[in-house]
Amino acid sequence: MPVLEPGVAMPQTVVSPAKVFVPKHAAGMQFELRSCVTSEQKACAVRVVLGSITLPQSFQRIITCVGNVNCSLALDSPPWEKWLQIMVESLGLPRPCLGEVLVLAVLTPLLFCFTACRPGSASSFLNFSSLNQSQAGPRPGSTGAAGSSALPTGEASRNVSDQRSFCLQYQPVVREDLDVVSVRYRLLNGPSVPVHSISPTLLLLNLNTGMDSGGSLTSMSLANATVVACVSAASPVLSLNATQNCSTAFFQGYPLSVSTSSAEAMLIVLYPQTDDWFLSLQLICPKGQGECNAAEAKVTVFAYLTPCFNDCGPYGQCSLLRRHGYLYAGCSCKAGWGGWSCTDDTKAQSVGAQNLATLLLTLSNLMFLPAIAVAVYRYYLVEASVYTYTMFFSTFYHACDQPGVAVMCIMDYDTLQYCDFLGSVVSIWVTILCMSRVKKILKYVLFVLGTLLIAMSLQLDRRGVWNMMGPCLFALVIMIAAWVYHGVKRRHCYPSSWKRWVFYLLPGITLAFIAISVYAFMETNENYYYTHSTWHVLVACSVAFLLPPRDKHKKPWAWSQKLTCRYQICQNDREELYAVT
Repeated sequence: MPVLEPGVAMPQTVVSPAKVFVPKHAAGMQFELRSCVTSEQKACAVRVVLGSITLPQSFQRIITCVGNVNCSLALDSPPWEKWLQIMVESLGLPRPCLGEVLVLAVLTPLLFCFTACRPGSASSFLNFSSLNQSQAGPRPGSTGAAGSSALPTGEASRNVSDQRSFCLQYQPVVREDLDVVSVRYRLLNGPSVPVHSISPTLLLLNLNTGMDSGGSLTSMSLANATVVACVSAASPVLSLNATQNCSTAFFQGYPLSVSTSSAEAMLIVLYPQTDDWFLSLQLICPKGQGECNAAEAKVTVFAYLTPCFNDCGPYGQCSLLRRHGYLYAGCSCKAGWGGWSCTDDTKAQSVGAQNLATLLLTLSNLMFLPAIAVAVYRYYLVEASVYTYTMFFSTFYHACDQPGVAVMCIMDYDTLQYCDFLGSVVSIWVTILCMSRVKKILKYVLFVLGTLLIAMSLQLDRRGVWNMMGPCLFALVIMIAAWVYHGVKRRHCYPSSWKRWVFYLLPGITLAFIAISVYAFMETNENYYYTHSTWHVLVACSVAFLLPPRDKHKKPWAWSQKLTCRYQICQNDREELYAVT
């Protein structure tokens, strides 16, 4: 919004927007601007922009008209059933002087002419028998499709006179929603489409539902004759036999070509725009159009919409994203791979790098073995069980989480991830509570209650920040309160031994602090394999230092009795009584 200031001239150009509705079956549109004059009866120069001003420049047509000369613009295949925006902007207007207001009207008569197209249907009645036919037909990608041969000329010549009166032939297509962002288009009159040279055969692929964002539109043609095809949005191409140019008024289509030497053609459109898509097919004769006026070719067409092309391959995962009520589909690539379907190996990791990353992330969990040994030696069997659980599931989760060839999953990925997160948080929880040295009954109650609450919070939000920080802070509060209680009761610092602080607590706290810093501030997608492995090692080593010593009344692990290695003869001194009769 311009700001007007006193004494400052600010020229403004006011554009005059307009729009015209393009009817269905419009083969062309002729735009003409006649004798541009101003209100002072002077010749003027204007610039006319046809198309949306919010879309890229390829969706616009711009012409400049100067003076009284009529200028025109012809648009082939304008978008059907759309409002075409028209903006007329005057060029070269005189600038107002200071304190003056320039009021100037530009008169530009506009003339629009449409060329209508008379469509013809594939048949005079709907073939309902095709609805009950077997679905075991040729699948997309197969080569031996039935009906891929040219029909005799005599059979097709009976329809030549009827075809001359139509500019296109419609083929009925049914849209079948198979799954989320997964659609198959099926022809009602069979998998084969008759194609002629006089008028193109048209197939409507409806992607105008508003729920097909993302995905890949795949069109496959099998033929035994020379056929050119064009896939376009908003409007079809109706003059393939004349120019063989696959473009409409505002859209560059996707050309296809099949012949006897190349009987299969495939087209994949990534992220097709929401609109009506058209597949135009027409028979082309290299020697002249007259020799194939009475010919007919059978082309087998498969068209379907998939959320991700080729299921993103071995280095990606097809993901769905819902935002503002719209569902999007795309590939999430790993191991440095990129591209629409994770096929770009410009920054991809080698197989050796993938194996090294897997070994680092899995074998680094073996550093929990010293912590488990210390816990068992000091009679902390529950804590040792938790560390064993964490080591096991962290190892196999990272073995399953890797992309490419270095992957091993012993169970469902989601289950492994949940168990790994649960074991990590519970390990921190039980370690800090063990350091607090509270009564056993209270400690085990807190173990069970905290584990249940942690499991619930992880189910609600697995990657939430407070799922780890919450239990850690609460356990630290309990530990500090317990240490203060012990210190007040004994009337000296707790723990009281300086050796405990210097050789165990301070190294353990330092390792834990470094591990948290690496995890929070240094870990990225590029160095994840190294930093996360370092996190495993530092956390496991800190646990071995932070575990408190065993209770004084507990003895080291030893056999309570020595086993004897000899036989002993047991003698029964009981007297036996016999009855004498």
